[in-house]
Amino acid sequence: MMLQETQTLPNGVAIPKLALGTWMIDDDKVAEAVKAAVSLGYRHIDTAQAYGNERGVGEGIRECGVPREELFVQTKLAAEVKDYEGAKAAIDESLKTLGLDYIDLFIIHSPQPWADWASDDRFFEGNLAAWKAMEEALEAGKLRAIGVSNFQKEDLDNLLENATVKPMIDQVLAHVGNTPFELIEHAKSNGMLVEAYSPIGHGKILENAEIGEMAKKYGVSVPQLCIRYVLQLDLLALPKTANPDHMKTNADVDFEISDEDMETLKSVTAKDYGDATAFPVYSGQQ
Repeated sequence: MMLQETQTLPNGVAIPKLALGTWMIDDDKVAEAVKAAVSLGYRHIDTAQAYGNERGVGEGIRECGVPREELFVQTKLAAEVKDYEGAKAAIDESLKTLGLDYIDLFIIHSPQPWADWASDDRFFEGNLAAWKAMEEALEAGKLRAIGVSNFQKEDLDNLLENATVKPMIDQVLAHVGNTPFELIEHAKSNGMLVEAYSPIGHGKILENAEIGEMAKKYGVSVPQLCIRYVLQLDLLALPKTANPDHMKTNADVDFEISDEDMETLKSVTAKDYGDATAFPVYSGQQ
């Protein structure tokens, strides 16, 4: 069963391949979503300081009935925090808000503050300063693993060349129609795992006729085909939903896409994010 499958981070920590994303799930509703997911077998829950729902996620983790050590919780440092003291305080704040003794994976949400997305400044010094605070929290046992999100090659290289602990994971936008193959290869070649967020292309991909036809061929839904695609690329998958029915079908992906069909899917272009283009990560700019 897919929900029981894991990959291993560079420091030996196991991370479930399929996660529940909680972006845009309100803080007063997310605990129920977390508990529903855990009851279905999910063991990997993703949140972020920017989502404003860490409190509810923590409540769901504490009340779900599964021992804490059997769950994998990841959260993200707000993109605006680019200094050592700020990052140190933010780590402690996340622990307090979540109500947890430790966080399994803590990642920098973006190499640039959202207001500076796609600017020339890559905030190299600020990311190194924040990373130093994360390395210390890792050493102290507050965090079990550390990584990054939305980092491009140059951002990764800044840490790889200057940090004490190498980043263990890069969480990136990746789905059928928009897969950053070169970035994925660069991260993997430097020992990182890669996690695909928005593996269903933030909804718009559901309307793609070519993908729809292939899903029919396998007797699965478009979201199921899309999640299977990123898993077969050896990526972790991070679909977000508050709907227990969707959680169930998103995890029902124990089928195999043929090599030929994988090549076809790799060549599809589907980058229309509709209203979501208002968010920096879907703007088409890096």
